[in-house]
Amino acid sequence: MLQAHARATQALDTQMRSEHHLSVSSYEVLMFLGDAPDRRMRMSEIADGVLLSRSGLTRLVDRLCQLGYVTRCAAETDGRGQYAELTDAGAEKLRAARRTHLRGVREVFLGRLSPTDQIALGEIWKRFLATDPAGGGC
Repeated sequence: MLQAHARATQALDTQMRSEHHLSVSSYEVLMFLGDAPDRRMRMSEIADGVLLSRSGLTRLVDRLCQLGYVTRCAAETDGRGQYAELTDAGAEKLRAARRTHLRGVREVFLGRLSPTDQIALGEIWKRFLATDPAGGGC
């Protein structure tokens, strides 16, 4: 499973870097922000969703800020909390990159599975995600 994930991610990362000068991790952060209410999320919420350490996420968001795709601000209710917010330029970059990412997922992953395989895999993922990892389901 790890080898398949690494191979697919590497192919998607290469495609994303080539066409949009974004890593898959950068795209993922833009995607989370683009799908969030008001296009903003707490940094801690983003960190919970991506496969990066908190310090790695901080560095990545700093780079996205330098590119003008994201801004950072303090939470109004909690001075210690930080928000990341998608800018208009970030939303435009996300729109273009999302098309490339979806095409890449179809080419790199879904295109190798029959419709029956895709349905079966979807059912497996549902069962896996419904299992409490702390309860020893896997």
